[in-house]
Amino acid sequence: MPHLRSRRRLALAVPVVLSLTASLGFLPAVASAVPQTAPASRAADGATQAYVVNTRTDHGTITSVQRAIAANGGSIVATYDRIGVIVVHSANPDFGKRIRAVRGVQSAGATRTAPLSAAGTTDEGAVQVLSKAEAAKVAGSSASGEEPFEADQWDLRAIGADKAARIDPGSKKVTVGIIDTGVDDTHPDIAPNFSASQSANCVSGKADTTYGAWRPVDADHYHGTHVAGEIAAARNGIGVAGVAPGVKVASITVAQPDAGQLFYPESVVCAFVFAADHGIEVTNNSYYVDPWLYNCLDDPDQRAIVDAVNRAQLYAQHKGTLNVASAGNSNDDLDSHALVDGSSPDDSTPVTRTVDPHECFDVPTQLPGVVTVSATGVKGAKSYYSSYGKGVIDVAAPGGDKFQIPDTPSQNGRILSTLPNNQYGFLQGTSMASPHVAAVAALLKSTHPHATPAQLQALLKAEADNPGCPAEPYDGDGDGVVDATCVGGKRVNGFYGAGIVNALRAVE
Repeated sequence: MPHLRSRRRLALAVPVVLSLTASLGFLPAVASAVPQTAPASRAADGATQAYVVNTRTDHGTITSVQRAIAANGGSIVATYDRIGVIVVHSANPDFGKRIRAVRGVQSAGATRTAPLSAAGTTDEGAVQVLSKAEAAKVAGSSASGEEPFEADQWDLRAIGADKAARIDPGSKKVTVGIIDTGVDDTHPDIAPNFSASQSANCVSGKADTTYGAWRPVDADHYHGTHVAGEIAAARNGIGVAGVAPGVKVASITVAQPDAGQLFYPESVVCAFVFAADHGIEVTNNSYYVDPWLYNCLDDPDQRAIVDAVNRAQLYAQHKGTLNVASAGNSNDDLDSHALVDGSSPDDSTPVTRTVDPHECFDVPTQLPGVVTVSATGVKGAKSYYSSYGKGVIDVAAPGGDKFQIPDTPSQNGRILSTLPNNQYGFLQGTSMASPHVAAVAALLKSTHPHATPAQLQALLKAEADNPGCPAEPYDGDGDGVVDATCVGGKRVNGFYGAGIVNALRAVE
């Protein structure tokens, strides 16, 4: 299965974007709903579209731009003053072009290619739910002191998380914010470690902190609950265990409530700012921002998306939040100079295009300072689907691989974790690898409470185990065809970055 359009990540700086965000500073961002003003002009039969408008951060500029937004047919959903991002809806088909010409606007563009009412599609595969018979078999194989289903959690043992929990399960003062499809906090393995006060629904682009708004709308929105269990499922004698079973998790829901479950830019901007302003130490980002797998700076809409999300995630970093993201499930070499993207835009009709990943960016994973994570299987080898790239991947972690079969009761190479409605199931993807890294980062933050995001990233890399590039040509699916080429050495390479993270070293 892999994960929603979740994960295709990189981590190199975007000089153009950095120049736009260099003056962010460390002031708190304030999301303020501005009373909607009747637009002066509106296309009579135009469909309403969503936009991000990125400006200088001084009060005078923001006020002036807000007036221009109303004059050009826009209504403001939220204003993030301290990063200069305004979320707007407009039915004026010329809104983007007009607002980009306004003094003080540094970039602006539509955040989707379909109207607000349109539903997208999903590439999420079917989750493998743990049946009652399988659960009984696994529980019968668990050793004394283990969680009932821990015998199937080869991933914990692969990074020493089982041993780490005996030394230090993590601090309740550390919270991992799960920016995803929502988390079922009523699940008995998640409830003990859930932080409602740090949770919200950001789907609209403005945070809704109504009690329970952070929950998935239905059982099909299971992705975030699976991620939550991987990070912090409690060691309470029920089900599974998380990598950091003593830390807190919070849910920041960004997925559209329809079947498409798309993660639009304005929702992600809201999520990063909310996480930063609510003291969240680590965020997990197992997705890419829809509708573009890669956002190219020569397109005004895509450029505005990169700018807006980058401002928000840099703001979170400046406030002390480490952002961790999955690298993607396309088996793409993210250090190449030509990739074929046949999936974008994913909210309307995709068009096949060739992009340079050094000029067109996967967001948020390719943004500066974000920890980019590739996936491994039980054998410690790169997962067959995982994207990679020297100088792009920071670290690796277990994400599962159906071709790498573990010696466990279920013999399932995927990752077992929590699902909504008190269930458990197996998933694979870099979406599953990223939470392992976020959890190890939370353990590091527990033992180094004053560490900055940059210091936490350095510790993740320093304590990782690097298997080095494989000696034989890489054939991840065993079909006799070379699937990828690893570049680099034992210290840093394209498959694993600095190596596979180690939970035990994080607490020793």
